Amino acid sequence: MGEFEGIQRRMKKTMLLLGALTLSAAAGYAQESRQDVSVSGSAAFAPQITGNSVQKNTSTTIGLVASYRYLLTPRSGLEVNYGYQQNTQYYQVFGKANGGIHTLQQEVSAAYVFNLNFKHFNPFLEAGPGVMFFSPFKDAGSTNLDAKRNTNIGALFGGGVAYELSPSFDIRAEYRAFLVKTPTFSLPGNIFNTNRYEIISTPSIGIAYHF
Repeated sequence: MGEFEGIQRRMKKTMLLLGALTLSAAAGYAQESRQDVSVSGSAAFAPQITGNSVQKNTSTTIGLVASYRYLLTPRSGLEVNYGYQQNTQYYQVFGKANGGIHTLQQEVSAAYVFNLNFKHFNPFLEAGPGVMFFSPFKDAGSTNLDAKRNTNIGALFGGGVAYELSPSFDIRAEYRAFLVKTPTFSLPGNIFNTNRYEIISTPSIGIAYHF
């Protein structure tokens, strides 16, 4: 009987040890995860732009940003992004006409990310090239139905901070900005051409999953 109880105790110790090793391995794997995906809500702001006797204003709107990030080292990573929003681009051509274009605005970008670690807080900076698609809707929100999609190359830059909720999840808040030439929508006579660049600000907040 005593021998049997001894075997039981040894088996329990072995099971506890295996359980502890499994939990330790899982925690180590989570800490070493190099990839994450995130989804954020964003707000978009663009300044008033004037050039070539054309003044452009953009409605303030909300949108979404989806990102995938891969860490090359604990401090350096690469990121790809997709941003989506709808707005209305308002144009005033001095001495001629006014117009508004209801627009689907989409961002596709890639960036280098530099980040630091302070306990649960991870501040970061990022910058890289991107493309902004300005696609007009042919609806009541557009006064000129001849507008065509513009694909403009630009640059993304920004910074933010992530707060670690667990080894797998964090909350991420960021100021994002995109430098790009204002769209003309390829209208006859190029009447909406300001020949200027604008910085579209898209502060965002969302959640990231690490794997």
